[in-house]
Amino acid sequence: MDQNRMPLVEALQQFREEKPAYFRIPGHRFERGLDEALSGATLASYDLSEAEGLDDLHHAEGVIAEAQKLAAETWKAKKTFFLVNGTTCGNEAMVLSTVKEGEKIIVPRNVHKSVLMGLILSGATPVYVMPEYSTKWQMWGGVTPETIEKAFMETPDAKAVLLVSPTYYGLCSNLRAIAEICHRHDAVLLVDEAHGSHLYFSEKLPSGALESGADACAQSIHKTAGSFTQSSLLSIGSERLDASRVAANLQMVQSTSPSYLLMASLDAARRGMALHGKERMECAIALSRTARQEIGRIEGIEVLGNELEGMCGVWKIDPTRLVFSARKLGISGYDLQVRLYEEYRVSTELADEENVVCVITWANSKEDITRLIHALAGIAAAENKKKTGQTKFEEKQWLFRSLPGMAKTPREAYFAEKEAIPFAKAEGRIAAEMVAPYPPGIPLICPGEQYRKEVLELIRQYLADGCEFHGPTDASLETLYVLKEEK
Repeated sequence: MDQNRMPLVEALQQFREEKPAYFRIPGHRFERGLDEALSGATLASYDLSEAEGLDDLHHAEGVIAEAQKLAAETWKAKKTFFLVNGTTCGNEAMVLSTVKEGEKIIVPRNVHKSVLMGLILSGATPVYVMPEYSTKWQMWGGVTPETIEKAFMETPDAKAVLLVSPTYYGLCSNLRAIAEICHRHDAVLLVDEAHGSHLYFSEKLPSGALESGADACAQSIHKTAGSFTQSSLLSIGSERLDASRVAANLQMVQSTSPSYLLMASLDAARRGMALHGKERMECAIALSRTARQEIGRIEGIEVLGNELEGMCGVWKIDPTRLVFSARKLGISGYDLQVRLYEEYRVSTELADEENVVCVITWANSKEDITRLIHALAGIAAAENKKKTGQTKFEEKQWLFRSLPGMAKTPREAYFAEKEAIPFAKAEGRIAAEMVAPYPPGIPLICPGEQYRKEVLELIRQYLADGCEFHGPTDASLETLYVLKEEK
């Protein structure tokens, strides 16, 4: 091998040289959206440890403590912690801080896999509920207050609810109503707000989790508010959580060598949002509005507006999250994403079987939006020209009829003896690992649940469509890991 090579550095350099219209995470769009304190800095000079005067994240009393207090004020929290292991560790800490071994927590099936890690670490028992589903858009929506109320009726001793809002598609649940239900049942509401750190800066956006009565939330500041990748916040919104317990749990799930680059980017992003958040959101909303209007005029392309509000568990929709589909042209979301980049150098955040998602921030330019519109118009024109008869996209529904039965808690399953068996022999066995097609990231099976025929058929359907899976050891799924049967 050639030791002069730097494969990753070279790939990053090449990507930058191609100058794509970038609609992915992180939200700062190269250096365009960085606070001026970082955009012109020699970043290596900020890559330090707990040197003199720089405080200690795990025992913050100086400048880090002050920076966290400023962040709490900006995001309307009672107390805020900097996260350098991403929102993943924030989700884990929220679970660890609210439920102990054997206690119950209500979680929808569309929570991030980090919540499963929190369940394994804590030993808590999940009570799964399903988000609603849009058959038109073939995507999971929000969780209704009625679903949460029903869950408490069936599990009155649940200590907490953990929801994801907004979803990857920008769909928000009615957190205010759900918070009232939780508090009436003496439970806390936790929110994975990874995709919603920008919601606090414009009345034209859905209300943020803390504004809606959540007791705690974890936010990926890097996704939509301008910090570096892997930097997030965990914020406490009420006295129902013990801040000292949260701090202790964060020490368990965060690095003992926290990156000062990441923490500095959080501090700088906070200043940028505190001083300019409203105008930044006005810019992002305007760019999104232009994109949505122009894409909606392209023959064969559908774009999601606000029509799902009040349906499918969706309370409000984040207008800066752009969702569109070429299903009328017979093009899957996966193929459309590939073509957008290969043919037009337009880089989009997410694709599923039918849809493509763009994250639009204030750091995007009008040129980015023009390139996206031009790319979609070009693809649509090419498809319409070569088709004599319209090819209908095969409609599929990725629905559970019922959730798999839970035979073991995630923690019990994680530490149990396991064995690999052929896929064909999995029916009736207890899963030892999560199998979640990604996207959309809804686990078809979680550790401790029993494989049923319906679940295996859904896995086959996703495999046939070429979908990738998160969780399984064998990516091909020719073999599955299950718990060893007791003799």
